Amino acid sequence: MNPATLDTDVSTNLKTTFALQRRHASAMALTTAADRIDRLKRLQQWVLSNEQAIQQAMYADFRKPAPEVTLAEIYAVNSELKFIIRNLKQWMKPQRVPTPLSMVGTTGYIRHEPKGNVLIIAPWNYPFSLMVKPLLAAIAAGNVAMLKPSELTPNTAALLKRMVSEVFPPEEVALFEGDASVAQALLELPFNHIFFTGSPAVGRIVMTAAARHLASVTLELGGKSPAIVDETASITEAAGQIAWGKYLNNGQTCIAPDYLLVHESVKAPFLDAFQKAIQRMYNPDGRGIEVSDSYARIVNRRHFERVRHLIEEAVEKGATVRVGGQTNEAGNFIEPTVLEGVTPDMQVMQEEIFGPVLPVVTYRDKAEVTQHVNAGEKPLALYIHSRNQKNINYFLENTSAGDTVINDTMLQFSHPHIPFGGVNNSGIGKSNGYFGFQEFSNQRGVVRRDFGTFKFIYPPYTDKVRKLIHALMKYF
Repeated sequence: MNPATLDTDVSTNLKTTFALQRRHASAMALTTAADRIDRLKRLQQWVLSNEQAIQQAMYADFRKPAPEVTLAEIYAVNSELKFIIRNLKQWMKPQRVPTPLSMVGTTGYIRHEPKGNVLIIAPWNYPFSLMVKPLLAAIAAGNVAMLKPSELTPNTAALLKRMVSEVFPPEEVALFEGDASVAQALLELPFNHIFFTGSPAVGRIVMTAAARHLASVTLELGGKSPAIVDETASITEAAGQIAWGKYLNNGQTCIAPDYLLVHESVKAPFLDAFQKAIQRMYNPDGRGIEVSDSYARIVNRRHFERVRHLIEEAVEKGATVRVGGQTNEAGNFIEPTVLEGVTPDMQVMQEEIFGPVLPVVTYRDKAEVTQHVNAGEKPLALYIHSRNQKNINYFLENTSAGDTVINDTMLQFSHPHIPFGGVNNSGIGKSNGYFGFQEFSNQRGVVRRDFGTFKFIYPPYTDKVRKLIHALMKYF
């Protein structure tokens, strides 16, 4: 990414808009809950009035089925909107904190104040919800925002541009289309907070840029999220849940099950049930998955070739295709695929797949599971399918992940009371509901002296003062 390649007019516009928003940030900080809710309701009305246009834009970008757009994009945004609107007034109230004995005579509370100028950079896989959900939190917290959608989904980016221009004045929210050079130019500006969703590799670039201005960051990244199926799991239910989570959006989901860890005693029945689940979802009439209107496509040729190479490289090294494997480059189509016999040296087991390919690893003892998971980076999600609470507790206690779902998949993203986000390589910071509001806020501590004094420990440090200080140490 080289800002030197950026058009001069675009560069000037970025800087002008940033300066405009910086001047307006103090006014936005003073807005009331009612003011912010009014903005959120205007946005909500636009989203609900443009459902068909949102569906059409994403179908044009990568044949995303309309029901998936409604569920994973529009519903995700609208449910978050309703939750914020219902709770924002309470969130904005100063929060009283307890007064410790050593602070007798004071009261303390926390104010949530906006961070100021924020930048939101969204990815292409859920190009609407992963742009708008952070924006909702930014508005709720009282910030001004500049937005950068992905150039890989140009139809959705253009729609987002129209949405922003119709709902917000540019001094509050502005969106800039373009390639990586636009993103790089934005990262040169001294934002107070940057919210980025994407790969760990680009997340490092964003964090480096933020460090130049000591800006705080939220990084929603990814990684290899495992799905564990133990010997007690409900096989049919687990197969359907994992198939849905894996192949939704053609596997292009940061929290999709990336690989399967299945107990050897249930591997065969699980894979049989899994294959039936795929057919039930995407080939119910037997005409072939490629003609299904319920199955999205890989976003572009480059990513199609990347995923196809993962399959081919694994097979060359000894893996076998248990399910699927068919591709058609004319439509960036890759059939739902299951790989058996995978080994750690295969690329499909080393990098996030981000496509409709599920590698299968078997295990005998649950310690093998945690050793395998802990050998890699901490995942964004971990899925446990089990009816044995001791096994569930073992997997929870001996691994680390951004979020965990037990006996289902994908639920964490739309649960307003659960913090969504990664840990280390899979992300920094949290979003969803109140956690998103906090992420875009400075939690400002306020301590007020109501009576009393600390004068008795002021200099000069006489013997009496020294004894009083030691008494504080001992008793308080």
